[in-house]
Amino acid sequence: MITQEQVLEALKECYDPEIPVNVVDLGLIYGVEVTPEDKVKVTMTLTTPGCGMAHNIAMQVKQRALQVPGVKDASVTVVWEPAWDSSKMSPAAKQKLGIPS
Repeated sequence: MITQEQVLEALKECYDPEIPVNVVDLGLIYGVEVTPEDKVKVTMTLTTPGCGMAHNIAMQVKQRALQVPGVKDASVTVVWEPAWDSSKMSPAAKQKLGIPS
């Protein structure tokens, strides 16, 4: 059985090329659903709507989700509501980027 935790752990290998923190710790992953058919649905956002790397980051997330053992298919939906802000970052990410907690 595939768990959300397995998928999130795998997604920690995905990075916005402009920020040296993974997409999970940045708070960009809003949800992970694993269906009974072993399909993964990821809902995510980006730091800004105008991010030129949006397609690349979403594809990176999809490809990494597909590498989780047992996953038969994966989809990624990029949303803009709620808007991302630094409060969604993990404490470790804030520390790495020098943002006060």
